[in-house]
Amino acid sequence: MAQTMKIAIVDDEQDMRQSISQWLSLSGFDTETFASAEEALKTVGADYPGVVVSDIKMPGIDGMGLLKRLMSVDSSLPVIMITGHGDVPMAVEAMRVGAFDFLEKPFNPDRMTELAKKATVKRRLTLDNRALRRELSDGTGIMRKLIGSSPVMERLREDILDLGQADGHVLIDGETGTGKTLVAHALHAVGAKAGRKFVLFSALGRDEAALIQRLFGPMGDDGQLPLLEEARGGTLVIEDVDALPETVQGRLLSWMNDQGTPAETRIVAVSNLSEQGKTCEDVLRPDLYYRLATMKITVPPLRTRGEDILTLFTRFSEQFAEEYGCPAPEISAQEAAQLLQAPWPGNIRQLINVAERAVLQNRRGTGTISSLLMADSEEAGPGMTTEGKPLKEYVDAFERMLIDNTMRRHRGSIVAVMEELCLPRRTLNEKMAKYGLSRSDYL
Repeated sequence: MAQTMKIAIVDDEQDMRQSISQWLSLSGFDTETFASAEEALKTVGADYPGVVVSDIKMPGIDGMGLLKRLMSVDSSLPVIMITGHGDVPMAVEAMRVGAFDFLEKPFNPDRMTELAKKATVKRRLTLDNRALRRELSDGTGIMRKLIGSSPVMERLREDILDLGQADGHVLIDGETGTGKTLVAHALHAVGAKAGRKFVLFSALGRDEAALIQRLFGPMGDDGQLPLLEEARGGTLVIEDVDALPETVQGRLLSWMNDQGTPAETRIVAVSNLSEQGKTCEDVLRPDLYYRLATMKITVPPLRTRGEDILTLFTRFSEQFAEEYGCPAPEISAQEAAQLLQAPWPGNIRQLINVAERAVLQNRRGTGTISSLLMADSEEAGPGMTTEGKPLKEYVDAFERMLIDNTMRRHRGSIVAVMEELCLPRRTLNEKMAKYGLSRSDYL
């Protein structure tokens, strides 16, 4: 859930700060007021979840003093300055110091609302990016998103940890919707470049000239740095690398060769071609392919991940149930088997879509998971099938899901789970050990 943005209003004149607060509140903002800069500085600091609106002329620490203090603590914090008539030179100086914008009294309230909207959008983006960088910096958060206990997922996590510590460039391939971009994030997060730049770029839909300029330069009229310069010292992820024309592939290879070993900037190339009956090797220049594929990760399709399918479906349906304010659907043994048997051509992306629709159906009291899977199967067309699995695999997967769901519902209460599932304690303990479930995860 997105964090609510606040607006801190700083003005020594009570009527003015109350007037601004009332107007912005009516415009849908969450406001808080301060009679002095000193008072505001006790609350507004680094990572403040919002923006600041401040008068320039105030006793004690004035608006310029407040601005400089705030910029020293958090240079990305948007501060809107209010100036009196004739103070425009001071406002221009405030912009040089780092103010987001300024308003001259008497100002148009609609202009205040417009600036507040722009500033809060900018602030939210800054804080979201900051939170992502923190998550990536230690690697634990992003690795936890690679959910699953199947052998192929265990192997994937091991590959990420191994290659993340290496210096070379990496090729990631796999079907659409399998989570290749998440894997690229994880590679960066667990490696030596974790605290440095992480730049994501898709090669789709651009002509040769645009690709060359965006990757190598020169800098465009919009002032954007070439991506290889922007990512210097960090990681550049090129999605849909197979869409690069051969000439651009050649320039990329030359740039990689000039980097030497270890590479200052790591290239992580992502390809979607395996779903089309081709491989990246078929379309990339052989010299570029072999340079990238010395370190290669293939992300497994969902249909090969066994009971991970039920784990993921449960997680996503619980998230959507919370978002829509309704209970998550209960899964029958037949539906669990159908989820495991489905071919999942859209992989995790498709599973998320089915989970959301299942929650919405459950809220209305209509439809079944079976009907959703059948509709998806018809849309996929003939030929989209998957091999059957041994009965024991279905039984184990359903049993694990049932215990997992019941433990979640009862927040780890062993007694309540024993009563609901009619299991003696020893049997429940044995089954939890068998399926890798721990009571501490549910408390």
